[in-house]
Parts: sequence; structure tokens; C-alpha cells
Amino acid sequence: MSHIPPLDPNVAARKGFRESEERLKRFWTEASVAEEPGGWVVLLDGRAPKTPAHDRFVLPTEAAARIVADEWAAQGEFLDPGSMPATRLAATAIDRVSQTREPVADEIAAYVGSDLLCYLAEHPTSLVTEQDHHWTPWRDWAGREMGIAVTATRGIVHCAQPPESLARVRELALALDDFALTGLAMATPLLGSAILGLAVQRRALSGTQAFDLSRLDEAFQERQWGIDADNAERTAARRAEAELLDRWFRALG
Repeated sequence: MSHIPPLDPNVAARKGFRESEERLKRFWTEASVAEEPGGWVVLLDGRAPKTPAHDRFVLPTEAAARIVADEWAAQGEFLDPGSMPATRLAATAIDRVSQTREPVADEIAAYVGSDLLCYLAEHPTSLVTEQDHHWTPWRDWAGREMGIAVTATRGIVHCAQPPESLARVRELALALDDFALTGLAMATPLLGSAILGLAVQRRALSGTQAFDLSRLDEAFQERQWGIDADNAERTAARRAEAELLDRWFRALG
């Protein structure tokens, strides 16, 4: 699961949403949250918007529900799904991940087999030294704190990891609730590393710190050859995703 699907602008039509021909027009004044049995629900003028599968946005904590409600509150005249990543994240957790937990955990565990932190450069020496310095502590952390033993190699030739480590990541993923599991499923491919994803989920690293670790090679190349404008824009968007995931995990508690 490398991307969170966009919010379908048609999903809430039966709850009073009025649409333009192509875009959903804002119909609410206030976005709020309220506690109910089972969690915290997002409300628009006292009514619950719907996910693409026509479920309500009920989240496990007040803080997480407020992140979603704030996105609705910040909308202008028309709904802009691209500016609502937490809403899409919540919808994915409710509609999809809740129904496919084991396959999602399998995908996360598979990343350990080719985890970014296990593939170090062969040259130049300065990059090799930088990767050793920054990545080795997090491979060690994974073994010490989570029982995920991994082996590092240099170059791109595949290095098989212990099956027990993949099984351990799967176990840790399945121990999460649907919302944290969805966040981990987004963080892992974004960072290219299940270890870094788990470090953010467990708040051992911030989203920004993990993102910077994930792009040591890219940052090295930028220092050598300069920054391409298009790539800088993509990097900024990916960094924003990492920052959102940091807020998401912290809001979940």
C-alpha cells in the first residue's frame, strides 16, 4: 500500500452534500468532533460526513479526530481532496485496512527483506561513512528494541534477511489498531524501510528525522550536483507526508 487513495467527492451525497458539476461545494459552516461509544466522530454542522464506503469518520482518539476535522474546517468554497491527507488516511483505515489487515501486514513485513537501511553504498567514501554513521544505530535499535535482526550489505545485490525478522515485523504490524496500521502501511514505502516506519510509529524518530535518514543518498547527490526544481517539489511533498504521519501517530497516542 504505497499510496492512500483520494477521497471520492461523491461519497456523502446521500447525507446532503451539494455538488457542482465536477467539484463538491462546501455546505457546512463548522467542523467539530464529539465523543461517542467506540471513539470520536467528526461532525459537520452536527452531521457526520461519510467515507467512500459510506461509513462514518469515527476515530479512536480526540486528537486524531481533530486532525481530520481541521482539514474539513480549512476547506474553501469547494472541497479539495488533495489538501485532506488525514481524511484520506482515516477513510483508508475505516474502509480498507479494517478488511485487509493481514495482507497489509504482509506487505509491510516484505519491506524488511529489502530494507533501505540494509543496503549501503560501495563508494564514495564520504557517503559510505555517512550511511554507516546514521543507519547502523537504527539497525541496532531494531534488533535491541523489537527483536528484528537484519544484516547489512554494500551494493545492490540482494541480501536475504532472517525469516524470523519478517515474521516479527508482521506480528508487530498486526498488533496495531486499524489507524496505526494504516499509518505504518503509508510510512514504510514512503521511507523505503519498515524499520524507519516503525521508529516513527513508536515515536523513536520524528517523521522529519526518519525522512532525512531515508534520503541520505539523494541529499548527498544534491550536495554534489545541485538541486533540481522538480525534484525539490517532490521532496517537499514527501516530507509533508512524513510530517503528517508523525502527527498522526502522536495523535493516536
